[in-house]
Amino acid sequence: MPRRNRVTPFGDIVATPARGLLFGNRGVLHDADGQLVRTWQVRRWIACVLEFRGRHRELLQPGRYTELFLLDEATALAAGHRPCKECRYPDHQRFRQAWQAARGGDLPRADDIDRVLHAERLDGRAKRKHPARLGDLPDGAMIGEDGSAWLVSGRRLLLWTPFGYGAERRLPASATVAALTPPSVLGAIRGGYAVQRHPSALER
Repeated sequence: MPRRNRVTPFGDIVATPARGLLFGNRGVLHDADGQLVRTWQVRRWIACVLEFRGRHRELLQPGRYTELFLLDEATALAAGHRPCKECRYPDHQRFRQAWQAARGGDLPRADDIDRVLHAERLDGRAKRKHPARLGDLPDGAMIGEDGSAWLVSGRRLLLWTPFGYGAERRLPASATVAALTPPSVLGAIRGGYAVQRHPSALER
């Protein structure tokens, strides 16, 4: 039986046999029996590479942070994660620079980014959605529509699944949609941050 450790673009943690391209951390979410008892513990939600310096972890160890997995970076950003500043240092730096380009001011610290993202990704304990005009959203953003998550890719929307991107659909550029990707992350994408996407999106 698959473990409940896969993250959706809505920020939910689900059980699925699908594998992801990134590794996530939100703190200690499980109890001594390895059962999830919360969906986040700290406001530092990060997205990491699957392999780094030969490190190896046994999953769901008592008192250790809960290992989460994400399909790709578009999923991670939509859920409210950011690039890890250790294992993904070059991506983290590019993200900071794009964040600064969009918002101005000094180059942000990781804590500054986490504080903003925490307010933008959650509405109480639920996922916060942000009304947006579809035509204003950059490639790599994700929206919620009809109960599903969709990746913005050119003029198309690609259906998110735990295994990759599937069906295509189109909506008018003038349509008002519910953006899952937080506004500050959208700003960073517009500021030049290139979002990594699952090969199933790029093959299209």
